[in-house]
Amino acid sequence: MRCDEVAALLPALVDGDARNLAVERHVESCIRCQAELARYRRLLRTLQQLRTRFLEPQPGYLAETLVALEEVAERSVIRSALSGKRLAFAGAGTAVATAAATAAVLIARSRRRALPLAG
Repeated sequence: MRCDEVAALLPALVDGDARNLAVERHVESCIRCQAELARYRRLLRTLQQLRTRFLEPQPGYLAETLVALEEVAERSVIRSALSGKRLAFAGAGTAVATAAATAAVLIARSRRRALPLAG
């Protein structure tokens, strides 16, 4: 057997679900697969320990988290309000500039028409 084939079968070997003599013989003679088996067993032990442990949050953690969330929400509301005002100012500025340019063109045309033609 090759090591990559054995690595796929190691979980079943550790769990004892299926006994495979070819895998067991390979692991006995292969240092790489023995190390992989040891890592797998260590991982399983750690996962089993994590099942029985749970972390208790620090007192006041929930209140601090809620305050932080409220601050972030207020900042985003202020930012969106400011960005909305910026757009309104930009739109008003554009409208004023367009009106001024149109008025200048109309005034210039009316002056040309008012001038008497030479000749």
